[in-house]
Amino acid sequence: MTSKYADKQRKALYNAPNHVRNKTVGSHLSEELIAKLGRKTVRVVKGDTVKVVRGDEKILGVEGKVTSVDTEKGRLIIEGVTTAKADGTQIERPVHASNVIVTKLELKDNYRKQKLHTEEEVSS
Repeated sequence: MTSKYADKQRKALYNAPNHVRNKTVGSHLSEELIAKLGRKTVRVVKGDTVKVVRGDEKILGVEGKVTSVDTEKGRLIIEGVTTAKADGTQIERPVHASNVIVTKLELKDNYRKQKLHTEEEVSS
């Protein structure tokens, strides 16, 4: 059971073990993938293609591959999503996993591929 108090919820998230933190980097799937897989969300991994659907106008609508996943902060680093420093150099800008939609899955991992397809067969 989780608390109704925001400070306790934040504390629980900050002190959460890794297997719980992995769930914080889950994102919604595109409508095509929902129809194909029979599920709405998936944990984002390096190599997935995502589209930013919420946030600043500068990054809204940007689609790119995920280059790294920060489970500690629940953020993703996406190709093409950068911000300028004061000296003009571009640095990568982290995006929260809840602000993106997965448009293409990276299926090189056989375990992930098998897990997604077994759930697809069960729901059919």
